Amino acid sequence: MLNAFQEMPNGNQLLGQSPRFMEQMNKIPMVAKCDANVLICGETGTGKELCAQAVHYLSPRAKKPFVPVNCGSLPLELLENELFGHHAGAFTSASTATPGLIRDADGGTLFLDEVVSLPLPAQVKLLRFLQEKEYRPLGSSKTERSDVRVIAASNIDAEKAVKNGLLRTDLYYRLNVIPINLPPLRERLEDIRPLAHHFLVKYAAKFTKNVTDFDTKAVESLMVHNWPGNVRELEHVVQRAVVMAAGQTIQASEIILPLLDAGIREESFKDAKAIVIEQFEKDYVTKLLVAYRGNITRAAQAAKKNRRAFWELIRKHHIDVSKLSMIDRVGRDPSLD
Repeated sequence: MLNAFQEMPNGNQLLGQSPRFMEQMNKIPMVAKCDANVLICGETGTGKELCAQAVHYLSPRAKKPFVPVNCGSLPLELLENELFGHHAGAFTSASTATPGLIRDADGGTLFLDEVVSLPLPAQVKLLRFLQEKEYRPLGSSKTERSDVRVIAASNIDAEKAVKNGLLRTDLYYRLNVIPINLPPLRERLEDIRPLAHHFLVKYAAKFTKNVTDFDTKAVESLMVHNWPGNVRELEHVVQRAVVMAAGQTIQASEIILPLLDAGIREESFKDAKAIVIEQFEKDYVTKLLVAYRGNITRAAQAAKKNRRAFWELIRKHHIDVSKLSMIDRVGRDPSLD
């Protein structure tokens, strides 16, 4: 049987029984009892937000708000306003005061999803709040406090993000008091079939379809798939199969897997590695240039590369340095020492 933690208000559950999954799940009841910051790492679709919800709803803060923030969707110029709010008249269109997400989460939990995607200047502002639990809304001269528990999540390894200059070291240590690492679905194969059945029951009821099981070949196709989108991808595949099912048993032909995965299976290891490296190079160079306000020499020094080689990376990835130079540089902030 699947292990199920307390059901969330939206009906979602953390489900699984594989040893690697349960090793992490067993931390949750203990973690929920304290107010220490938590950093949840795992690939996209592994259930990081569900894990954060479980910590919140098993904690003494359960009756207070759980406020998720998608850090990757917040532009730098809007981040401070979204998190800290503003007073009326703080800027041209600010006719009324807005409290901000930190105030909305007061007494409860603030969930910072994909925290590594925050620009480095934004990481400084977040670190100040984490240290003191104090902040100042835009346009205000008064410092305010908010009693929130902070849970952060990242879809890449946080230690590697620190080494690659994507995450401030001091912010990493502030967030990573208690680490939870969710394994990808391909490393918990024994959970695939029971999870698929769980989603089958869920969507058969939702769509009022008389679908009760998977054909043997259908199960085989689920087991051999690599699941780059993890549990979320599995749910979508089963949902689609229930909708398309012509009979009571889902057939292999009704299991429609993404073409993206088929493409990955056909390309060589060398080609797949090159794609990942190219994306990493572009992200790494861009964030260093943001950190040093477009100063190529200083960014190259931080990367421990000579200026010419670093410039070649800029040209290779068509990075517009002039735009990045408009963003405030992140330097050492003595107040954070």
